[in-house]
Amino acid sequence: MNVTSGTTTILSVGLHPTALDYSRIPGLDEETLTARIAAGDRALHDAGLDVVSCLLPADPDTAETVLRGCAADTPFAVVMIGAGLRVSPEHTLLFERIVNVVNALSPGVKYCFNTSPETTLDAIRRWVQPKVR
Repeated sequence: MNVTSGTTTILSVGLHPTALDYSRIPGLDEETLTARIAAGDRALHDAGLDVVSCLLPADPDTAETVLRGCAADTPFAVVMIGAGLRVSPEHTLLFERIVNVVNALSPGVKYCFNTSPETTLDAIRRWVQPKVR
C-alpha cells in the first residue's frame, strides 16, 4: 500500500553524527557522515517529499524528548528509521524506545528502513509514490 507524497509527511529518524563512536566504523568520520546525511536530505526534498528530519542523541531519555519535539502536532504516514539506530547492539534500547514512542504518537504508521543515507530515498519510495502532477 503506497500513499501519495502530496498528502503525506514523512518522519526521518536517525542518530545525530555526534552520537556515533567512529572508532567502531572504519573509514567513516563525523564530517563525512554529516555530508552524506545532508546529501540524502537534499535528495528527499529534490524529490518533492515533505520530510521532517529528526537526528537523535544516543541517550534514550534525551532522544525521546527530541523525537517528541520533532513529531509534535504532525501526523506522519511513514517513518523512516536509519540504520545507525537499528544495526548497532549498543543502540538496541534506543531503537526500542523510538519505535514505541512513534507507535504512541502515530498509531498505524508505516515504517521503512534504509541501509545508509544514500538509500533513504529508495526506502521511502517503497511506501510513498510521488504525486502525479
